[in-house]
Amino acid sequence: MDAMTFYGLRPTEDPGNWILPIETRLCSGTGFLFGGAGLGSCVEALERTTGRHIVWATAQFLNFAPPEKNLDIAVDESVRGHQVSQARAVGRVDGKEILTVNAALGSRPDVPFHGSWSEMPSVPGPDDCPPRELMAHHRGTIADSIEMRIAKGRMMDELPGPPGDGRTALWVRIAGLDLTQSSLLAIFGDFVPMGIGQSLGERAGGNSLDNTLRIAHRHPTDWILADVRVHAVNDGFGHGLIHLWAQDGVLLGTASQSTIVRKWREDRR
Repeated sequence: MDAMTFYGLRPTEDPGNWILPIETRLCSGTGFLFGGAGLGSCVEALERTTGRHIVWATAQFLNFAPPEKNLDIAVDESVRGHQVSQARAVGRVDGKEILTVNAALGSRPDVPFHGSWSEMPSVPGPDDCPPRELMAHHRGTIADSIEMRIAKGRMMDELPGPPGDGRTALWVRIAGLDLTQSSLLAIFGDFVPMGIGQSLGERAGGNSLDNTLRIAHRHPTDWILADVRVHAVNDGFGHGLIHLWAQDGVLLGTASQSTIVRKWREDRR
């Protein structure tokens, strides 16, 4: 199954307009469209409209998108150069702007320079890591589609606890999907809120204000390691970065986020 099929993204008669039916399976535990799925569907629409691969894309989340509605995605390729396009996608529900995605797309294969200087953390492989426990309100949501195994972090019943070191790592995948598709990395790059709770040692998370995805390599892998690095929490906001690794240590990309930090509701313990 490709990413377009997974998201349920549909073209329209206008090649720059797309429709995403918002189903519960694409929502977070809050009951609204998961930010990573929103960004990912816009990335898919951008790539298919321009015929080019994403280099980077950044989403600003403006409003919540409820299920049983359509997200109307309008793509505008503002500048098309020989190798690079600068483009924008705006997602709306009933005319209300939900998210805005700015992006650059393209490829420059003739440039001879290559390198990767980040280092993958040393963690057990996915077969040696326990599955992440899901809470009741995650059932039927996007969390139910993502297989998650904790490589570095605490289980639900270990929180609250002492503060962590700012690092959390999860092995993640969605069964049956080709993980070389950039629009899927947007989903796995939306785990900074989870890392914030782990870093604080609290049953906490938050709502994403933004998500910026940068693509380094499109490389085949069965699992992706989401290497979460929380930088700071202060004044009610948290900031962090995720490195996304293939199993063999190839850096697939990075994702950074700022979030509104919130404690879990008591009824979700």
